[in-house]
Amino acid sequence: MNLEALLIAELAVLGVGTGFLAGLLGIGGGMLMVPFITFIMSNRGVAPDLAVKMAIATSMATIIFTSISSVRAHHKRGAVRWDIARRLAPGIVMGSIIGSLGVFSLLKGAYLAVFFGLFVSFSATQMFLDKKPEPTRQMPGTAGQLAAGGFIGFLSGLVGAGGGFISVPFMTWCNVAIHNAVATSAALGFPIAVANVLGYVISGQSVQDLPAGSFGYIWLPALAVIAVCSFLTAPLGAKAAHNLPIGKLKRIFASILYLLAIYMLYKGLKG
Repeated sequence: MNLEALLIAELAVLGVGTGFLAGLLGIGGGMLMVPFITFIMSNRGVAPDLAVKMAIATSMATIIFTSISSVRAHHKRGAVRWDIARRLAPGIVMGSIIGSLGVFSLLKGAYLAVFFGLFVSFSATQMFLDKKPEPTRQMPGTAGQLAAGGFIGFLSGLVGAGGGFISVPFMTWCNVAIHNAVATSAALGFPIAVANVLGYVISGQSVQDLPAGSFGYIWLPALAVIAVCSFLTAPLGAKAAHNLPIGKLKRIFASILYLLAIYMLYKGLKG
C-alpha cells in the first residue's frame, strides 16, 4: 500500500469511528478527530504548532456533515429539543466567530492543545461524577441561554469540537434528559461548525507553509474522506444511543474524553 492509499485508509477509519460517535454521544466526533489528525499531519512533516491548528479546523469542518446526518436520525425519533436549540444558536454563532476568527489565530498550537486536554478532562470528570441536578432546576431564560450559547461556541472554536462536551453536561444539569441532550447537541453542531469554519478560513489566509490541499486552516483531503465516511455511520450511532441505558452512555462518553485529553496534554506540553 503506497503512502497516499494508506492516508486514505487511515482517514476513512477515523471517519467511520467519529461518525458513529457523533450520533451516539452528540459530540460531533471532534474530540476524537483532533488528536488523530494532529498525529497524521505531524507524521507527514507538518510543523507541530500548525498541525494542531489545522487538526482543530479540519475537525470542525467535518462536523458540518456529521451533524446533518446525526440530527436527521435523532429528529425521526422526536428526541431533538428544538425549543432549546433555537435559543442557544444565536449565542453559539457569535461565540464561535469570536473564538475562531480572533483568539484562535493569536494562540500557539501548543497552548490550544493544553487547553483542549484540560477542558476535556474537566468535562469527563463531570460526566463520571454524574451529580444529580436539583429536581426544580430548569433551562435558563432567553438571555441565559444566549450567554450559555456564546460560551459553548467560543470554546468549541478553540478546541475544534461540536460543543457536545459542554452542551450535553449543561443540558443534563438543567434536567434535560440525556437522550434529548445528546440529540439537541447534534442539532447545535451545525451552526457551531459553519460559524467556526468561516473564521478558520479567513484567519488562515495569511498563514505561511500550509500543506498542499489547504483552504485556510482546513486540510481538504482529510475533510473529504472523513466527511463521506462519517456521514454514513452517524445514523448508526444515533440508533444505538436510543438503545443504551443512561449510565452506560455517560461512562462511554467520559472514558473517551479522558483518553483524548491525555494525548493532547502530552502534545501540548511537549510542544
